[in-house]
Amino acid sequence: MAKNVLLLGRSAIVPDDVKAHLEVTDVRLFCGTSLDDVPDLFGREPIHMVIMGVGLALDLRLQIVEHIFQASSSTIVHLKDSHSGAQGMLAFVNGI
Repeated sequence: MAKNVLLLGRSAIVPDDVKAHLEVTDVRLFCGTSLDDVPDLFGREPIHMVIMGVGLALDLRLQIVEHIFQASSSTIVHLKDSHSGAQGMLAFVNGI
């Protein structure tokens, strides 16, 4: 069974570009750039994991985490570090 993974970042992420470089194949990627994208997706699909980039403001990331934990008791949330920068997102995703 494929895992549904939501990637959230400051700028739009192209799921097909990311998936082409992933080491795992059993994932369905969804992407968003704000809190507005989260409730709609959680209403349509079971989301197993959310990965957020550091480009989103801290207060926004906290609001997103709060919404996720209220919407699901099984979704895992990962917050990317700032040290590796935007170019480190793919390595971060592959590491999870």
